[in-house]
Amino acid sequence: MVAAVSVPAPDPQRVRAASVAELRRLDLPSPPPNFPMIWAVGDQVELRPPSEIEGRAAILNVVQARCFGMPSEAAMAWLLDAHLLDHLTKPEWNFVTTETDKPHPSFTLNLEALYALAWLLGLVPTLDPSQPAPGSLVEKLPHLPSKETFLAWQQRTNPSLAPADEAAVALDLAYCLDWAYLEAERRRIRLPGLIDSKVIAQRRWALEWAVIFRGPYHDPPGGWEDVNLDV
Repeated sequence: MVAAVSVPAPDPQRVRAASVAELRRLDLPSPPPNFPMIWAVGDQVELRPPSEIEGRAAILNVVQARCFGMPSEAAMAWLLDAHLLDHLTKPEWNFVTTETDKPHPSFTLNLEALYALAWLLGLVPTLDPSQPAPGSLVEKLPHLPSKETFLAWQQRTNPSLAPADEAAVALDLAYCLDWAYLEAERRRIRLPGLIDSKVIAQRRWALEWAVIFRGPYHDPPGGWEDVNLDV
């Protein structure tokens, strides 16, 4: 896989106009004119290294499996073989290493973050803004019941990163969708499909983590748990 490189970020005003047009197509509220832009003219954009995105997708896949009954010992063994144990967040570590039947509700929603990561890796063709992750997504992920290894999964699927500028466009749309879904729910406007604001937030979470902007007003990239969805 080709390593991620920085490229000029697309025109933010043009991208925002396209995002707002998509909201209108979905009959969702449009954000106010002063709704913040994510990047500025002249910024650069890149994606995290492919190995990081693949590793995060694999971790979320194991967390999903734990939510649906994968034993802790088996989850730990798979992650150890994949050299991903050190990349678990503290909440993930506590969940994966503890035999519990009560996962945190956010972990079950991580499937939608995984959907966004799968799109970044070229494993699914689109991110539908009104429909949940497709059932076919599971076929693109490491097959844990057969003990498919991390390396075997990479070789089988041959992930290929989306262009960084396209990822930036997807992030801006997710950012606007996050606001629009919350506003629609607040105003009790009918949503366009089968998902709600919690689903959109998960997708935005994954994109916020994976897409990195370089410029005078951007902080260095943080960890998975450092993503702030309140802004």
